Amino acid sequence: MVNVRWCRLLGLAGTSALALGSMGGAGALPVRDMPRASAGPPALGLGASYFGLVLLVGAWWCLGRLVGRKAGTGSGVPPSPRQLQVTLVVWTVPLVPAPPLFSRDVYSYLAQGAMVNAHMDVYTSGPDRLGGPLVENVAPMWRGSPAPYGPVFLELARVLEPGGLLGMRVLALAGVALMVVLLPVLARRCGSDPAAALWLGGLNPLVLLHLVGGAHNDAVMLALLGTGLLAALSGSRRSARGAVGARWSAVARPLAAATLVTLAALVKAPAALGLVAVGSLWSSRLTGRWRSVRAAAATTAVAAAVTAVVTALAGTGYGWVSALGTPVTPYNWAPIAALGRLTGRLLAAAGSGLAPLVVPVWQLVGLAATAAVAALAWRHRARLGSVYALGVSLAAAAVLAPAVRPWYLLWGLFLIAAAAPPGRARRWTAAVSAVLALVVLPSGSAADAGEVGFAVAGGVPAALAALCVLSLELRARHVHTLS
Repeated sequence: MVNVRWCRLLGLAGTSALALGSMGGAGALPVRDMPRASAGPPALGLGASYFGLVLLVGAWWCLGRLVGRKAGTGSGVPPSPRQLQVTLVVWTVPLVPAPPLFSRDVYSYLAQGAMVNAHMDVYTSGPDRLGGPLVENVAPMWRGSPAPYGPVFLELARVLEPGGLLGMRVLALAGVALMVVLLPVLARRCGSDPAAALWLGGLNPLVLLHLVGGAHNDAVMLALLGTGLLAALSGSRRSARGAVGARWSAVARPLAAATLVTLAALVKAPAALGLVAVGSLWSSRLTGRWRSVRAAAATTAVAAAVTAVVTALAGTGYGWVSALGTPVTPYNWAPIAALGRLTGRLLAAAGSGLAPLVVPVWQLVGLAATAAVAALAWRHRARLGSVYALGVSLAAAAVLAPAVRPWYLLWGLFLIAAAAPPGRARRWTAAVSAVLALVVLPSGSAADAGEVGFAVAGGVPAALAALCVLSLELRARHVHTLS
């Protein structure tokens, strides 16, 4: 019978093959370590990476079936949150010494940290101003771009820059560790199954591939955001310590929540939407007239104060506000960008002079659509809950942005995993995660026909192996049902 141990071993084989393939030339290696494009090992490394990648997705999917089964059906008991956390640790181990995966952003982080250490303004210049071998590792499209990150992350990057890739990987691992500790607690507060939340939001391949493998700073943002929301949820409950304790809890916890969520936004700006959830939960603790207005005003005041203090301490200034408009490459696969390109080509073919204006117009449409989805979610927050409404809003912000990367989905996925009820939302989120785990090469670069062929050659045997394991699980369940 397929059990947690089988899934754990299958996933470990997957991350081990992925790590070995990335070390063999398929990962986002430093420029000096990259093999020649015509060499054989990179092709073998790509095949091995996709063999491991598909095995990991298959192991995760099989584990999800175990999590979803009900105790007492004769097929064993579902895995506990502790078993799932141990499984995540096991799957993570091979990725820790591996090179960066699926993106070269971590090299940008290091370059930006070095610029801060050199007293350069990262909000007006890109890493190319720094010069030297470190900049060679940054993706060409970002070498001239200012940093779009807040002062909290830049201060972390400044401190960790001497530690190189290891320092950034440790920071990402700390963020992921806090995320998987928070998920079961958040799920219980939101009335969801802790094990299901861990499976979808913690063991998700996107977490392993992009937060652990890619060392993205989204891990820090989500850890701070989750901690802030947990503080707000805790403050929304009645205190058993008497009237004084209740009043103190009603103020102190929302203050801590607003502070933590603001710190998350000072890592990456999308987390600022979490202040809406904090204000909503804060208002539920107040009484009297205008309680929503008072909670919103207090949340805004805390956020402004924290921003001012942190920016002054970091000494990087407020250039990050204007740097949020850092241009993105038009050749990405965001739905809004794709619609802009298609519409522009049709207008150009028709001889219209409006083609250059199409992309900005579609970006405004995406912004309006994001606002509409968020407004609808918050309108129904009494039924959905503030955490779920925030998750939907962040998911819309990621999907409808001018540029979309697979790890952007984790903004909303983390909270949807914690707060969504069983059903369609969880199934669709899991399915999209499985697809997005396969669409980016481990090197982070665009794929050509040859690379796609090597990826398929590596992935097909792994898919067959995962299907065999899944069929064993289904057969065991069928036998136990008949008995």
